[in-house]
Amino acid sequence: MHSVPVGGSVDRSKRLKRHHSLHRAKPSPDKQKRKMASYKVEQLPSPLSVLGEGPHWDVERQSLYYNDIYGGSIHRYDYAENKTYNATIDGFPVISFIIPVKDNERHFIIGTDRKVTLVDWDGRSEKATFVRTVGEVEPTMEDNRFNDAKVDSKGRFYGGTMRLEAKGDIFEMRLGTFYRYDAKQGKFVTLKQKIGVSNGLCWNEAGNLFYYIDSCDLDVKEYQVDANGDISGERVVIDFRVNGERPPFVPDGMTIDANGSLYVATFGGSTVYKVNSKTGKVELEIKLPCEQVTSAAFGGPNLDILYVTTAAKEFKSPQPAPAGALFAVTGLGVKGTPMYPVDLS
Repeated sequence: MHSVPVGGSVDRSKRLKRHHSLHRAKPSPDKQKRKMASYKVEQLPSPLSVLGEGPHWDVERQSLYYNDIYGGSIHRYDYAENKTYNATIDGFPVISFIIPVKDNERHFIIGTDRKVTLVDWDGRSEKATFVRTVGEVEPTMEDNRFNDAKVDSKGRFYGGTMRLEAKGDIFEMRLGTFYRYDAKQGKFVTLKQKIGVSNGLCWNEAGNLFYYIDSCDLDVKEYQVDANGDISGERVVIDFRVNGERPPFVPDGMTIDANGSLYVATFGGSTVYKVNSKTGKVELEIKLPCEQVTSAAFGGPNLDILYVTTAAKEFKSPQPAPAGALFAVTGLGVKGTPMYPVDLS
């Protein structure tokens, strides 16, 4: 992500405990189930990212692509080799996302400032090269940048912007906008305005429901998706506030499993929350050995490994190793849904 953990760390366990009680009138069965769930967290061989983000599992290449926003790099974790390949692109010190392009195994789109940029990379070399600018939003808003972005099952790009962290507290101003890109018309379509930090996004397997996080809203919202890809019918799935107060984290990136449960990364919370998308109940707390958990994506040969990105950048307090590492979570007993390349045709 990009954000500053909010709230103190002293009362974190107490506040989280209070938060969970909001979702369960009779906490004991769910609580016991969550505690007993067996999963394994493994650090993978990869560089420690300044601000790791954007995990995208490519089924064909059996690889996880992700980016380091302020490290200015793109990465490919090769499942078979258990090795991560890293590259930079000259002239692009900040990279917000990376998504493979349909029908061209060397082409990827990346987020650069407020642009969607096409690059060429063989997945192994230490340098990728600029091809062209696909499109640009908010040309006069120099204090903004793209943040999280993903592609739906029809190959349509969705992504949003935020004010740069260096410009002040993320909760101060809502200057971001959430878009989809119409490749045939070559234009961005505005879906939602007055965004604080445009962040986690995912669709259910049928593609008719869309889930979205504006980190500054401290919640996850559900929308219905029409044939054009536009969204409507906003519903709050889960609100992470505790008695109206901010929790000691902000929700960041997000993914979904084949059963429709959401996996919400918490920046400042050392946790990925598994959330029932229908009831809003927290079904599992997946604990990571670092505070700034940024995003998650299912991958692996059976789509049953949850890959998690993290950040080492010091926003409010030092982040010792393994902060910034890439992690694999196994033993969750669920499968994810496929991720898709972008269709620029």
